[in-house]
Amino acid sequence: MASARVASRYVKSLLGLAVEKNALEDVHADMLGFSRTCEQNMQFVLMLRSPIIRHEKKKAVMEKMFKGRVHPLTMAFIDILTRKYREPLLPLIASEFHVAYNEFKGIGKASVTTAVGIDAALRTEVERMVRTLSQRTTIELDEKVDASLIGGFVLNVGDRQIDASIKNKLKSLKVKLQENPHLREL
Repeated sequence: MASARVASRYVKSLLGLAVEKNALEDVHADMLGFSRTCEQNMQFVLMLRSPIIRHEKKKAVMEKMFKGRVHPLTMAFIDILTRKYREPLLPLIASEFHVAYNEFKGIGKASVTTAVGIDAALRTEVERMVRTLSQRTTIELDEKVDASLIGGFVLNVGDRQIDASIKNKLKSLKVKLQENPHLREL
């Protein structure tokens, strides 16, 4: 919890600075790239978290990986975090920066899980539903496929969930049948 609080402070600072320097889109792209790097390379994340590896070595590795490939503001931010011994927070900061960016830009986030992949027409209908629920004009939709749903969908928008899956309907039918007093008498 404490690391999340510290990371959120860094995210707010970086977001404010990026807006001030007109580099928000570049820094956002850098943070997305950093998140992808962390997702694809667990050894990199372990290196950042390692208390055994010296901070100078971590800084050298990150400079080798990112210098010249990211915005100078992003590189300066990574340098500051390394000097303050906060590099283990970088993966969390990068993922939280995307959330803060979406909030700043007014982009709604939703996820839809279906039994099979959705086509363009259905995607448009889901996005329309999400816009209505979230009161946002721009939507970032995360699509997942889960064959165990049998059919239908599960839509998550913020703290709301709409479960219109066959799996859920069968489960609720089973509960109703178990509660039926007439079946117990037979």
